[in-house]
Amino acid sequence: MGEAGRARRFTSWVSNTRGKVQRAPERVVACGLVAGPRSVPSGLCPSGPRRTERDATLWSRGKLRELLVGIVVENEAGRCEVSELKQVDGEASCSSRKGRLIFFYEWNIKLGWRGTIKESGAKHKGLIEIPNLSEENEVDDTEVNVSKKKGDGDVLKELMRTAGTARVREALGDYLKALKTEFTMGMILPTKALATQEVTVKRKLSEDAMQASSPAALGVRIPTVALHMTELFDATVEQLYSIFTVKDLVQQFSKSSAVLEAEKGGKFQMFDGNITGEYVELLTNRKIIMKWRCRNWPEEHYATVALNFVPTLGQTELQLHCKGVPVCKEENVKICWQKQHFEEIKGCMSCVALP
Repeated sequence: MGEAGRARRFTSWVSNTRGKVQRAPERVVACGLVAGPRSVPSGLCPSGPRRTERDATLWSRGKLRELLVGIVVENEAGRCEVSELKQVDGEASCSSRKGRLIFFYEWNIKLGWRGTIKESGAKHKGLIEIPNLSEENEVDDTEVNVSKKKGDGDVLKELMRTAGTARVREALGDYLKALKTEFTMGMILPTKALATQEVTVKRKLSEDAMQASSPAALGVRIPTVALHMTELFDATVEQLYSIFTVKDLVQQFSKSSAVLEAEKGGKFQMFDGNITGEYVELLTNRKIIMKWRCRNWPEEHYATVALNFVPTLGQTELQLHCKGVPVCKEENVKICWQKQHFEEIKGCMSCVALP
């Protein structure tokens, strides 16, 4: 099929999908994991139950490391710190069915700790083992076992057994909160109330624009990093550019309500308001520059995202340059773009038989 045929096929898909969001059955990939959720155009793939499932295992490993490593407890006798994540075996996932989120997680975690006795300066090491963190138990009831290598230093072991265990359970609770909020962003599918939601969203965007124009909206200075990612898509630059600028297509891959004003200075809102921003520059089929932020970032702080669409032999390379990402959110932003943008877009496009 030539370029003209591919363009006609894709144009037909766009026209047939406007306002139609259906669910495809879950895909099982070679490794045995359920692939990311997928929205498909009406008539292209068989419809199934309105269900979304995401594998949270990789994200969870990173989040557990972020929350657990570096925990410090101290008293008059000594100081202890969780120094490394030695082992994290298990899995986690989240399903959305009929507007309800269902979580599964089961982890066996082993941490290394080290401590110093203040009076003597003696240093000691030990382990913290969490044999079963799962939805079957409350966090406060989760078993946490503290051990120490042979020798003196029982005072440090006791510090970790009491204050250290409390801090570890607190961190585990923070992980579960993040799993149920941060990771699940955009997983609830659009409902019949979509039109009402869009009116509310547009009003909110208008209010935000007014606030941003006031002298008080000066932003927040925080430590930031820059991200650079590339991804290949089996599509023309015209097709891929449309995925980011046509509202119906954005709602297809994000499986949630969206507001897009795809013009310079226009606002956008995706994943039910978890991602918001403003288009700074649009060079048709070549580049999109936008101010971009997640809902849980410091107020008025935006990253600058540049998307470059580069044609290659039979494909399009998407080059993502993102600067101004809060240091503590770097890994989350990578996952957001890789899992919730790139993979979901490929999932939608694979339902159209492009060569």
